[in-house]
Amino acid sequence: RKGITDIQAYARYFEVLSSGQEAARHLFEVATGLQSQVVGDMQIPNQIKFAYQWSADMNMAGPYLHRLMHTIFFANKRVAQETSFRDGAASVSYATVELAGSLVTQPRILVVGLGEIGTDVCKNLSSSRNASEVTLVNRTYAKAERMAADLGFRAAPIGDLENQLAWADVVISSVSRDTPLFTRELVSGIGALKFKYFIDLSVPRSVDPAIEEIPGIVLYNVDAIRSRTDMALRERMAAIPHVNAIIDAAMEEFGDWSKEMTVSPTIQRLKNALENIRKEEMSRFIKGMNAEEIAVVEKITSSMMQKIIKLPVLQLKAACKRGEAETLIDVLNDLFNLEEQTQSH
Repeated sequence: RKGITDIQAYARYFEVLSSGQEAARHLFEVATGLQSQVVGDMQIPNQIKFAYQWSADMNMAGPYLHRLMHTIFFANKRVAQETSFRDGAASVSYATVELAGSLVTQPRILVVGLGEIGTDVCKNLSSSRNASEVTLVNRTYAKAERMAADLGFRAAPIGDLENQLAWADVVISSVSRDTPLFTRELVSGIGALKFKYFIDLSVPRSVDPAIEEIPGIVLYNVDAIRSRTDMALRERMAAIPHVNAIIDAAMEEFGDWSKEMTVSPTIQRLKNALENIRKEEMSRFIKGMNAEEIAVVEKITSSMMQKIIKLPVLQLKAACKRGEAETLIDVLNDLFNLEEQTQSH
Protein backbone atom coordinates (compact mmCIF):
# COMPACT_ATOMS: atom_id res chain seq x y z
CA ARG A 1 0.00 0.00 0.00
CA LYS A 2 2.81 2.37 0.91
CA GLY A 3 4.57 1.54 -2.36
CA ILE A 4 1.52 2.52 -4.41
CA THR A 5 1.29 5.83 -2.56
CA ASP A 6 4.98 6.51 -3.20
CA ILE A 7 4.59 5.85 -6.93
CA GLN A 8 1.64 8.21 -7.13
CA ALA A 9 3.70 10.90 -5.42
CA TYR A 10 6.45 10.95 -8.05
CA ALA A 11 4.67 9.56 -11.14
CA ARG A 12 3.50 13.06 -12.09
CA TYR A 13 7.12 14.01 -12.83
CA PHE A 14 7.36 11.40 -15.60
CA GLU A 15 5.94 11.39 -19.09
CA VAL A 16 4.52 8.03 -20.18
CA LEU A 17 5.27 7.12 -23.80
CA SER A 18 3.04 4.32 -25.00
CA SER A 19 4.92 3.32 -28.19
CA GLY A 20 8.45 2.87 -29.45
CA GLN A 21 7.77 5.50 -32.10
CA GLU A 22 6.84 8.07 -29.44
CA ALA A 23 9.91 7.20 -27.36
CA ALA A 24 12.23 7.54 -30.37
CA ARG A 25 10.69 10.89 -31.31
CA HIS A 26 11.10 12.15 -27.74
CA LEU A 27 14.77 11.10 -27.74
CA PHE A 28 15.33 12.90 -31.06
CA GLU A 29 13.83 16.10 -29.63
CA VAL A 30 15.83 15.92 -26.40
CA ALA A 31 19.08 15.03 -28.19
CA THR A 32 18.78 17.91 -30.68
CA GLY A 33 18.02 20.51 -27.98
CA LEU A 34 14.34 21.08 -28.75
CA GLN A 35 13.43 20.06 -25.19
CA SER A 36 16.28 21.96 -23.48
CA GLN A 37 15.38 24.61 -20.92
CA VAL A 38 17.20 27.08 -23.17
CA VAL A 39 16.10 25.91 -26.61
CA GLY A 40 19.04 24.61 -28.64
CA ASP A 41 21.33 24.28 -25.62
CA MET A 42 23.61 21.24 -25.90
CA GLN A 43 24.18 20.38 -22.21
CA ILE A 44 21.53 17.62 -22.06
CA PRO A 45 22.26 16.35 -25.62
CA ASN A 46 25.93 16.00 -24.65
CA GLN A 47 24.93 14.02 -21.55
CA ILE A 48 22.95 11.66 -23.80
CA LYS A 49 25.99 11.27 -26.07
CA PHE A 50 28.24 10.44 -23.11
CA ALA A 51 25.70 7.97 -21.70
CA TYR A 52 25.51 6.18 -25.05
CA GLN A 53 29.31 6.08 -25.31
CA TRP A 54 29.55 4.52 -21.85
CA SER A 55 26.94 1.88 -22.73
CA ALA A 56 28.73 1.12 -26.02
CA ASP A 57 32.09 0.82 -24.23
CA MET A 58 30.53 -1.71 -21.83
CA ASN A 59 28.94 -3.68 -24.73
CA MET A 60 25.45 -2.89 -23.41
CA ALA A 61 24.11 -1.30 -26.61
CA GLY A 62 22.47 -3.48 -29.27
CA PRO A 63 21.98 -2.92 -33.02
CA TYR A 64 18.74 -0.97 -32.48
CA LEU A 65 20.29 1.55 -30.08
CA HIS A 66 23.45 1.89 -32.19
CA ARG A 67 21.42 2.67 -35.30
CA LEU A 68 19.06 5.04 -33.43
CA MET A 69 21.88 7.04 -31.83
CA HIS A 70 23.90 7.34 -35.04
CA THR A 71 20.78 8.49 -36.87
CA ILE A 72 20.34 11.15 -34.15
CA PHE A 73 23.99 12.21 -34.47
CA PHE A 74 23.58 12.62 -38.22
CA ALA A 75 20.38 14.64 -37.69
CA ASN A 76 22.25 16.87 -35.21
CA LYS A 77 24.98 17.42 -37.79
CA ARG A 78 22.37 18.51 -40.32
CA VAL A 79 20.79 20.86 -37.76
CA ALA A 80 24.18 22.51 -37.14
CA GLN A 81 25.01 22.81 -40.85
CA GLU A 82 21.61 23.74 -42.31
CA THR A 83 19.89 25.87 -39.66
CA SER A 84 20.55 28.75 -37.24
CA PHE A 85 19.38 26.57 -34.33
CA ARG A 86 22.90 26.43 -32.86
CA ASP A 87 23.81 30.06 -33.61
CA GLY A 88 24.34 32.71 -30.96
CA ALA A 89 24.26 32.47 -27.18
CA ALA A 90 20.73 31.97 -25.88
CA SER A 91 21.59 31.71 -22.17
CA VAL A 92 22.92 34.49 -19.94
CA SER A 93 25.91 32.45 -18.76
CA TYR A 94 26.94 31.35 -22.26
CA ALA A 95 26.45 34.87 -23.66
CA THR A 96 28.65 36.22 -20.85
CA VAL A 97 31.50 33.86 -21.74
CA GLU A 98 31.06 34.66 -25.43
CA LEU A 99 31.20 38.41 -24.69
CA ALA A 100 34.29 38.04 -22.50
CA GLY A 101 36.10 36.22 -25.30
CA SER A 102 35.15 38.92 -27.80
CA LEU A 103 36.52 41.74 -25.63
CA VAL A 104 40.06 40.45 -25.11
CA THR A 105 42.04 37.67 -26.79
CA GLN A 106 42.66 34.97 -24.15
CA PRO A 107 41.48 37.20 -21.26
CA ARG A 108 42.37 36.72 -17.62
CA ILE A 109 38.94 36.43 -16.02
CA LEU A 110 37.88 37.07 -12.44
CA VAL A 111 34.51 35.59 -11.43
CA VAL A 112 33.11 37.07 -8.22
CA GLY A 113 30.07 35.34 -6.68
CA LEU A 114 29.35 31.64 -7.14
CA GLY A 115 25.58 31.46 -6.85
CA GLU A 116 23.49 29.80 -9.56
CA ILE A 117 24.46 32.24 -12.33
CA GLY A 118 28.12 32.42 -11.29
CA THR A 119 28.33 28.63 -11.22
CA ASP A 120 26.80 28.38 -14.71
CA VAL A 121 29.30 30.94 -15.99
CA CYS A 122 32.17 28.89 -14.52
CA LYS A 123 30.91 25.69 -16.17
CA ASN A 124 30.75 27.45 -19.53
CA LEU A 125 34.21 28.94 -18.98
CA SER A 126 35.62 25.47 -18.28
CA SER A 127 34.64 24.32 -21.79
CA SER A 128 35.57 27.59 -23.51
CA ARG A 129 38.77 28.20 -25.46
CA ASN A 130 38.47 31.95 -24.93
CA ALA A 131 39.74 32.08 -21.36
CA SER A 132 43.45 31.63 -20.65
CA GLU A 133 43.23 31.98 -16.86
CA VAL A 134 40.27 32.12 -14.47
CA THR A 135 40.22 33.05 -10.78
CA LEU A 136 37.18 32.53 -8.54
CA VAL A 137 36.29 34.70 -5.56
CA ASN A 138 33.37 33.97 -3.26
CA ARG A 139 32.21 35.12 0.15
CA THR A 140 32.71 31.51 1.30
CA TYR A 141 36.28 30.71 0.29
CA ALA A 142 35.82 26.94 0.69
CA LYS A 143 33.21 26.94 -2.08
CA ALA A 144 35.55 28.84 -4.40
CA GLU A 145 38.33 26.35 -3.61
CA ARG A 146 36.14 23.33 -4.36
CA MET A 147 34.86 24.71 -7.66
CA ALA A 148 38.32 25.85 -8.72
CA ALA A 149 39.69 22.38 -8.04
CA ASP A 150 36.86 20.72 -10.02
CA LEU A 151 37.22 23.00 -13.05
CA GLY A 152 40.96 23.61 -13.10
CA PHE A 153 40.78 27.28 -12.06
CA ARG A 154 42.41 29.33 -9.29
CA ALA A 155 40.68 30.53 -6.11
CA ALA A 156 41.34 33.64 -4.07
CA PRO A 157 39.87 34.91 -0.77
CA ILE A 158 37.52 37.88 -0.79
CA GLY A 159 40.10 39.82 1.21
CA ASP A 160 42.42 39.71 -1.80
CA LEU A 161 39.83 41.26 -4.12
CA GLU A 162 41.81 44.43 -4.94
CA ASN A 163 44.87 42.46 -6.06
CA GLN A 164 42.69 40.18 -8.19
CA LEU A 165 40.99 43.21 -9.77
CA ALA A 166 44.38 44.59 -10.75
CA TRP A 167 45.30 41.21 -12.30
CA ALA A 168 42.11 40.58 -14.32
CA ASP A 169 41.21 41.75 -17.82
CA VAL A 170 37.53 40.89 -17.42
CA VAL A 171 35.57 40.89 -14.15
CA ILE A 172 32.30 38.95 -14.07
CA SER A 173 30.19 39.78 -11.01
CA SER A 174 27.09 37.90 -9.87
CA VAL A 175 27.12 38.93 -6.22
CA SER A 176 23.83 39.04 -4.35
CA ARG A 177 23.72 42.17 -2.17
CA ASP A 178 21.70 45.35 -1.71
CA THR A 179 24.49 47.82 -2.53
CA PRO A 180 27.22 47.66 -5.20
CA LEU A 181 30.37 45.75 -4.28
CA PHE A 182 32.43 47.38 -7.03
CA THR A 183 32.33 51.09 -6.31
CA ARG A 184 34.20 53.91 -8.03
CA GLU A 185 36.45 54.21 -4.99
CA LEU A 186 37.37 50.50 -5.04
CA VAL A 187 38.06 50.39 -8.77
CA SER A 188 39.99 53.70 -8.73
CA GLY A 189 42.35 52.18 -6.19
CA ILE A 190 43.59 49.46 -8.55
CA GLY A 191 45.11 51.90 -11.04
CA ALA A 192 43.68 51.10 -14.49
CA LEU A 193 46.74 51.00 -16.72
CA LYS A 194 44.87 49.24 -19.54
CA PHE A 195 41.30 48.56 -20.58
CA LYS A 196 39.40 46.55 -18.01
CA TYR A 197 35.93 45.17 -18.59
CA PHE A 198 33.23 44.57 -15.99
CA ILE A 199 30.20 42.35 -16.70
CA ASP A 200 27.52 42.79 -14.04
CA LEU A 201 25.01 39.91 -13.90
CA SER A 202 23.54 40.89 -10.52
CA VAL A 203 20.04 42.13 -9.75
CA PRO A 204 20.20 44.57 -8.05
CA ARG A 205 23.46 45.73 -9.59
CA SER A 206 26.71 44.85 -7.87
CA VAL A 207 28.82 47.21 -10.03
CA ASP A 208 28.30 50.96 -9.68
CA PRO A 209 27.73 52.49 -13.16
CA ALA A 210 29.92 55.41 -12.04
CA ILE A 211 33.04 53.27 -12.57
CA GLU A 212 32.76 53.96 -16.30
CA GLU A 213 33.89 57.51 -15.54
CA ILE A 214 37.32 56.02 -14.82
CA PRO A 215 39.53 55.99 -17.96
CA GLY A 216 39.96 52.50 -19.37
CA ILE A 217 36.92 50.98 -17.62
CA VAL A 218 34.01 49.56 -19.67
CA LEU A 219 30.86 48.16 -18.03
CA TYR A 220 28.27 45.73 -19.42
CA ASN A 221 25.17 44.98 -17.34
CA VAL A 222 22.74 42.07 -17.42
CA ASP A 223 20.35 43.99 -19.71
CA ALA A 224 23.03 44.15 -22.42
CA ILE A 225 23.64 40.41 -22.02
CA ARG A 226 19.92 39.63 -22.22
CA SER A 227 19.54 41.66 -25.41
CA ARG A 228 22.17 39.35 -26.96
CA THR A 229 20.39 36.24 -25.72
CA ASP A 230 16.96 37.47 -26.84
CA MET A 231 18.23 37.96 -30.39
CA ALA A 232 19.83 34.52 -30.43
CA LEU A 233 16.70 32.95 -28.98
CA ARG A 234 14.50 34.52 -31.67
CA GLU A 235 16.76 33.10 -34.38
CA ARG A 236 16.66 29.66 -32.77
CA MET A 237 12.87 29.72 -32.42
CA ALA A 238 12.55 30.67 -36.10
CA ALA A 239 14.66 27.62 -37.01
CA ILE A 240 12.43 25.13 -35.12
CA PRO A 241 10.24 24.18 -38.15
CA HIS A 242 13.40 23.32 -40.12
CA VAL A 243 14.73 21.28 -37.19
CA ASN A 244 11.42 19.38 -36.99
CA ALA A 245 11.60 18.67 -40.73
CA ILE A 246 15.11 17.22 -40.29
CA ILE A 247 13.86 15.06 -37.41
CA ASP A 248 10.88 13.90 -39.50
CA ALA A 249 13.21 12.78 -42.30
CA ALA A 250 15.54 11.02 -39.86
CA MET A 251 12.60 9.32 -38.13
CA GLU A 252 11.30 8.06 -41.49
CA GLU A 253 14.72 6.66 -42.39
CA PHE A 254 15.07 5.00 -38.99
CA GLY A 255 11.51 3.65 -39.21
CA ASP A 256 12.26 2.02 -42.57
CA TRP A 257 15.40 0.45 -41.14
CA SER A 258 13.66 -0.84 -38.00
CA LYS A 259 10.89 -2.38 -40.13
CA GLU A 260 13.48 -4.09 -42.30
CA MET A 261 15.04 -5.50 -39.14
CA THR A 262 11.86 -7.53 -38.60
CA VAL A 263 12.33 -9.31 -41.93
CA SER A 264 16.10 -9.74 -41.79
CA PRO A 265 15.84 -13.17 -40.06
CA THR A 266 13.54 -14.38 -42.86
CA ILE A 267 15.92 -13.03 -45.51
CA GLN A 268 18.82 -14.80 -43.84
CA ARG A 269 16.87 -18.08 -43.58
CA LEU A 270 15.91 -17.83 -47.25
CA LYS A 271 19.54 -17.25 -48.24
CA ASN A 272 20.62 -20.23 -46.13
CA ALA A 273 17.90 -22.45 -47.64
CA LEU A 274 18.89 -21.59 -51.22
CA GLU A 275 22.59 -21.97 -50.39
CA ASN A 276 21.93 -25.43 -48.95
CA ILE A 277 20.09 -26.44 -52.13
CA ARG A 278 22.98 -25.12 -54.25
CA LYS A 279 25.60 -26.99 -52.22
CA GLU A 280 23.62 -30.24 -52.27
CA GLU A 281 23.24 -30.10 -56.04
CA MET A 282 26.88 -29.11 -56.48
CA SER A 283 28.03 -32.12 -54.46
CA ARG A 284 26.10 -34.42 -56.83
CA PHE A 285 27.74 -33.19 -60.03
CA ILE A 286 31.30 -32.13 -59.24
CA LYS A 287 32.73 -35.56 -58.41
CA GLY A 288 34.28 -36.04 -61.84
CA MET A 289 35.30 -32.41 -62.38
CA ASN A 290 38.73 -30.85 -62.06
CA ALA A 291 39.44 -27.74 -59.96
CA GLU A 292 38.98 -25.33 -62.87
CA GLU A 293 35.60 -26.84 -63.84
CA ILE A 294 34.44 -26.77 -60.20
CA ALA A 295 35.35 -23.06 -59.95
CA VAL A 296 33.28 -22.29 -63.08
CA VAL A 297 30.23 -24.19 -61.78
CA GLU A 298 30.64 -22.52 -58.36
CA LYS A 299 30.63 -19.09 -60.00
CA ILE A 300 27.62 -19.86 -62.21
CA THR A 301 25.45 -21.35 -59.44
CA SER A 302 26.33 -18.59 -56.94
CA SER A 303 25.38 -15.95 -59.49
CA MET A 304 22.06 -17.76 -60.16
CA MET A 305 21.25 -17.85 -56.43
CA GLN A 306 21.97 -14.12 -56.09
CA LYS A 307 19.59 -13.32 -58.96
CA ILE A 308 16.90 -15.67 -57.63
CA ILE A 309 16.95 -14.17 -54.15
CA LYS A 310 17.12 -10.53 -55.27
CA LEU A 311 13.41 -10.12 -56.07
CA PRO A 312 12.04 -11.75 -52.87
CA VAL A 313 14.34 -9.52 -50.78
CA LEU A 314 13.21 -6.38 -52.60
CA GLN A 315 9.58 -7.42 -52.24
CA LEU A 316 10.05 -8.08 -48.52
CA LYS A 317 11.58 -4.64 -47.96
CA ALA A 318 8.82 -2.98 -49.96
CA ALA A 319 6.20 -4.89 -47.96
CA CYS A 320 7.84 -3.57 -44.77
CA LYS A 321 7.21 0.01 -45.81
CA ARG A 322 3.57 -0.84 -46.59
CA GLY A 323 3.19 -2.66 -43.27
CA GLU A 324 2.39 -5.93 -45.09
CA ALA A 325 5.55 -7.93 -44.38
CA GLU A 326 3.91 -10.60 -42.21
CA THR A 327 1.87 -12.07 -45.10
CA LEU A 328 4.91 -12.35 -47.35
CA ILE A 329 7.00 -13.86 -44.54
CA ASP A 330 4.34 -16.56 -44.08
CA VAL A 331 4.32 -17.30 -47.82
CA LEU A 332 8.11 -17.64 -47.97
CA ASN A 333 8.14 -19.82 -44.85
CA ASP A 334 5.58 -22.16 -46.47
CA LEU A 335 7.21 -22.21 -49.90
CA PHE A 336 10.71 -23.00 -48.68
CA ASN A 337 9.83 -24.66 -45.37
CA LEU A 338 12.11 -22.15 -43.64
CA GLU A 339 11.01 -22.79 -40.06
CA GLU A 340 11.73 -26.52 -40.30
CA GLN A 341 15.09 -25.92 -41.99
CA THR A 342 16.11 -23.51 -39.23
CA GLN A 343 15.31 -26.11 -36.56
CA SER A 344 17.16 -28.86 -38.43
CA HIS A 345 20.28 -26.69 -38.66
